[in-house]
Amino acid sequence: MPGRLFKRIAALFRRREPVPPPGSPRSAQRGSVDHIVLLDGTQGRLGGAGETSIGRLYHLLREGAPRASVCYGKGLEWNEWGQFSDAVLGWGVEQQIRRAYGWIATRYHPGDRIFLLGYSRGAFAVRSLAGIIDRVGMLRADAATERNVRLAWRYYEAAEARAGAEAFRRHFCHAQVEIEMVGVFDTVMALGLQLPLMWMVSEPRTRFHDATLGRNVRHGYQALALNETRSVFEPLIWDTKGSGARQVEQVWFRGCHGDIGGQIGGHEASRPLANIPLVWMLERMERCGLTLPEGWRARFPCDPQSPSVGSWRGWGKVFILRAPRVIGRDSSESIHESAVGARMGWRAMILPGIWQRRRGAANAAADDVAG
Repeated sequence: MPGRLFKRIAALFRRREPVPPPGSPRSAQRGSVDHIVLLDGTQGRLGGAGETSIGRLYHLLREGAPRASVCYGKGLEWNEWGQFSDAVLGWGVEQQIRRAYGWIATRYHPGDRIFLLGYSRGAFAVRSLAGIIDRVGMLRADAATERNVRLAWRYYEAAEARAGAEAFRRHFCHAQVEIEMVGVFDTVMALGLQLPLMWMVSEPRTRFHDATLGRNVRHGYQALALNETRSVFEPLIWDTKGSGARQVEQVWFRGCHGDIGGQIGGHEASRPLANIPLVWMLERMERCGLTLPEGWRARFPCDPQSPSVGSWRGWGKVFILRAPRVIGRDSSESIHESAVGARMGWRAMILPGIWQRRRGAANAAADDVAG
């Protein structure tokens, strides 16, 4: 007992090694690192039938990104009562966000790059994580204590406490931190349990989350489900009119919510369809300079004619409130060429402007080839 007490007292006086400033010999020796956060959707986990496209990204990036630090956060499970209450109130998502924020803060050095990717509620979580970094700041590694992570979260919750948040940023955070890429698969708005009427319990206490694209995000990419009709899975579309991001693409793919995120529950016939948005996202990651294993495309065969996992399997029958998606409200939206060719089971309301944008994009691509 006395030994434990002395260890705790000694820990209070133990100094952390300071983070090397940019341009210092130690910083140059370390080199820049890509910090990649992957947050899964509800019931998503590594291995087995529960593995989604986020899990598949984790395995690929762990293998082939030499200068990468990868963090995976499994989705919220509600097999037990304690987990069920977390799911209803949205607490599990908040824990995901805080853990990911602390993970980056303890590793980030100036000059590093940050990639945030998520599916479903995990997509909302990474968008909210980007919001904390923009609104409150990124803690320096020497200040990334549990107490300061909690304080950062409180300032994020209390948007009106701007003076305190600014003082917190000046004393404990990096001057400026950019996010290289936010990539999301079908962001859902509901943070509580995705069952009828449950949103009424969780929504009032989660509306402070900032899922917009802030001025600190360089690239934003979202894959969306063209054939999904369940109202509870209504996607959260970025409004690029108020966005500071330099490049935003929101692309609609054939399939339902599970197809877009690769959450097919062992229905492997749907895997080639689910691979289409996954490959699209990986291509965007490569464009942003992330190194992927050689020949990675061969691992993810694609077929737009593959059957969809659908929206009526299992718990899908519970969701009776349904409506077609409205497509084309933001200038960043487009329909993927594989979906245009398939046109199978469309139930979406397509606004005319999206076809004009598709023709404009096709003409621009043709001009690039001709030039």
